[in-house]
Amino acid sequence: MSRPPRYRCVIDVMVLLHRDDGRVLLLRRAGDVYASGLLAPPGGHLEEGETVIDGALREVREEVGLCLDPGELEFCHLIHHRGPEGNGRLGVVFTAQRWDGEPRNLEPAKCAALVWADPARPPADCVPYTAAVLTRFTSGALLSTHGWAV
Repeated sequence: MSRPPRYRCVIDVMVLLHRDDGRVLLLRRAGDVYASGLLAPPGGHLEEGETVIDGALREVREEVGLCLDPGELEFCHLIHHRGPEGNGRLGVVFTAQRWDGEPRNLEPAKCAALVWADPARPPADCVPYTAAVLTRFTSGALLSTHGWAV
């Protein structure tokens, strides 16, 4: 009796940087990247051997130049996403409300602009995966799925 292969998927990490006014930082993706022109929070996929915390800290540092204290990251959502190509991804979402300095665009070849947005009203030009995260996060849900057949 043969077993089906084990399910494997990419692990994404995202950080919702919250200002005092409640807005979160989104980056306008640019260049030859998935969802170019659309908005998404700082984040990306884990690299080999990284924890989700290490990956989240690395992505924020690489993309917007902020060095967060790991204690400032607070888990806020897990999403199981299925992209248009049919590949599954798990998104681990954190929030942070304190940091030193101002976010700046450190990857101009991949990011056209930094945008502060109300997470309760995701901009129409968000990556659909991002809009799903923001909608579910603002409702208080800790877990959601996106892109799977209902």
